[in-house]
Amino acid sequence: MAIDTMNNTSLGMSVRAVSGREPESGTPMEFWTALSLSTVAQLAHNWEKSERRYSAGRMEHYFSAEFLMGRALLNNLNNLGLIEKARDAVSAHGRELADVLDAEHDAALGNGGLGRLAACFLDSCATLNLPVRGYGILYRYGLFKQLFEHGYQKEVPDSWMEEGYPFVIRREEEQKLVSYADLKVRAIPYDMPITGYGTDNVNTLRLWKAEPMEEFDYNAFNSQRFTDAIVERERVHDICRVLYPNDSTFEGKVLRVRQQYFFCSASLQSIVKNELAQRGNLTHFAQFNAMQLNDTHPVLAIPELMRILLDEHGFEWDEAWDIVSHSFAYTNHTVLAEALEQWEINIFERLFPRILEIIREIDRRFRADLAARGFDQGKIDYMAPIDGQRVRMAWIACYAAYSINGVAALHTEIIKKETLHDWYEVWPEKFNNKTNGVTPRRWLHLCNPRLAELLTHELGSDAWVRDLDLLRPLRDRVGDGDLLMRLGTIKHRNKEDFARWIKDRQGIEINPDAIFDVQIKRLHEYKRQLLNAFYILDLYFSIKDGKRDVPPRVFIFGAKAAPGYLRAKAIIKLINEIARLVNDDPDVNDLIKVVFVENYNVSPAEHIIPAADISEQISTAGKEASGTSNMKFMMNGALTLGTMDGANVEILDAVGDDNAYIFGAHEDELRELRKDYIPLAVAENTPGLQRVLDALIDGTLSDDGTGAFYDLRSSLLEPQGWDGADIYYVIGDFAAYREARDQMASDYYADPRGWFAKTWINIVESGRFSSDRTINDYATEVWKISPEAI
Repeated sequence: MAIDTMNNTSLGMSVRAVSGREPESGTPMEFWTALSLSTVAQLAHNWEKSERRYSAGRMEHYFSAEFLMGRALLNNLNNLGLIEKARDAVSAHGRELADVLDAEHDAALGNGGLGRLAACFLDSCATLNLPVRGYGILYRYGLFKQLFEHGYQKEVPDSWMEEGYPFVIRREEEQKLVSYADLKVRAIPYDMPITGYGTDNVNTLRLWKAEPMEEFDYNAFNSQRFTDAIVERERVHDICRVLYPNDSTFEGKVLRVRQQYFFCSASLQSIVKNELAQRGNLTHFAQFNAMQLNDTHPVLAIPELMRILLDEHGFEWDEAWDIVSHSFAYTNHTVLAEALEQWEINIFERLFPRILEIIREIDRRFRADLAARGFDQGKIDYMAPIDGQRVRMAWIACYAAYSINGVAALHTEIIKKETLHDWYEVWPEKFNNKTNGVTPRRWLHLCNPRLAELLTHELGSDAWVRDLDLLRPLRDRVGDGDLLMRLGTIKHRNKEDFARWIKDRQGIEINPDAIFDVQIKRLHEYKRQLLNAFYILDLYFSIKDGKRDVPPRVFIFGAKAAPGYLRAKAIIKLINEIARLVNDDPDVNDLIKVVFVENYNVSPAEHIIPAADISEQISTAGKEASGTSNMKFMMNGALTLGTMDGANVEILDAVGDDNAYIFGAHEDELRELRKDYIPLAVAENTPGLQRVLDALIDGTLSDDGTGAFYDLRSSLLEPQGWDGADIYYVIGDFAAYREARDQMASDYYADPRGWFAKTWINIVESGRFSSDRTINDYATEVWKISPEAI
């Protein structure tokens, strides 16, 4: 049974055990470690009970290369209802809970929307008592920690586990052996508890760490070959050292594929072992196990399960394929065909010839299958898993999976008619939509306590935390002036909090009375941070020309660029240069400021999102699969400024045309628009835009002679191979964007009550975008699992 570890006596003992000194001398990190250990002890009984219950029945296994979990302690205290007890226990030793919580490092297990989505899904699965376990990799350094040096992104290791991390429990007794042609590796599972809100159930995220068969070559060391003594160890540790190793080189690609196979193989071995323990054979494996592949990174699980069934358990091919093809479901996260993973065959030959042999047989049978259905050779060659000397991971997933889903209504329609059109033509019954969602526990209840308190007061209970749809009837309160005034006060106080936070963190002073206009997401050209930057630069020039009737604004960015993505890194440098230009100019910095939040991840987002007035969702129409920051902003009362792309379409449907600001070319218009599109001519005929483009090369902004800004300008004005110039329609959408953004800023100051009425409607209509709704849809329609409350 559960024991009470959340009191000042128990906490004091834990601090002593952690630090080796009296609590009065303990550091915030030592208190955090002690409180985290106490939290794990508090949930241990229910965790073990949940695991036993789940393992006996049908389970869903969620495979993902990343899980962007955020800080764990406060989230667990909140879900367990222990915040006040923790505060009392900490204060008894003369400490503030806020200081203790702030000592925690974000778990560096993910990068952007893909990983954060996976984290939200695990939260919802636990809250809904669903038998779901996550599987991933215990990265040593994660993606990277971002620093800015002279405006450029610098990547340094994110050493998030240097002082230990009590929320991952080593299970060495459950280790597995992963074999490559050139290497054998021990896979050690580390389990992270995933608590639900208002439930006793505790789910599991299993993270695998690669360890060598032998830690140290003693003979090599004694022969003074000191480096040789640890070569094998470091080679194995490379597997889990970083998320998404740079794959611009062949060896980088090899490491990526090695990494993907590692966690797929270890996870399947664990699942198969449990199936044998529960039922004694694998005949009914698909009846009791479903695997969701979160994008293409875990697709190697398909041939690996075939290998296990064929080679280790004696199944014939048809019987094994029947199990596999009823076990896997695939989530597609992109409309960009170039983003669908493909790997050179010689990587597979080097790492696992047997897996390649199985893939070749899948390819042979696929070709025979389509030929028997009467399809022409061109179609068969296009859809086949192997294309000459390349293996197409998405095509393997599409063939083997019993379900293929997109992540927003528009995205699903695009993949059906374009990206995966051929697959939809052959197997339409596999396709379905599961619009993404975010957890209201972390992204409203936890990060915005003032707003959460208001919602609880207005509803009469906190039941909305588990069922966000309960807020919808509160839309009728939109005419209550007192309510809207309280909502405005909450937003302003949140903005004051953010202003203090960014001043302490980066030394930038901002005005909380200004509009907070925010774009926080992975840096990619299609997300069009460049369009945002051009608007700011155009506004800067207008103010310099004497325009003073400008609504005060703070433009806030947060983004990381992949280390090998040079153009994205150039955009970061450009934004920082614009920030320097604007923030250092006394003629304009009383009206506008630019803030680029360094090392953006979950914890900064928890400060930014509650304070935001405007949510920039400005990707080129048809390019964003869904987006989830748009949903988080909506829950917290920021209005969407965006294109008809991804989940923006469904947000607009939920709130109505008057409660969001939409601009730009639609996805179905772009093909026609591009036929006669000459970006240079459009720029010359758009007031102010040519000056903005010239500023990239005329010395107004400095790229330190690298030519990076010249390349950005050229990418917009000069054809880039077959794609032409300005492939993401930055110049084409600029005038419409400027008009919508100017109107939005004007409305904010002209009619505050009207603005907060729009804000209220966005908040109470956000239930559609709760991950609880998404997960319930997966559970009933794809995974076929039911709640298993302990």
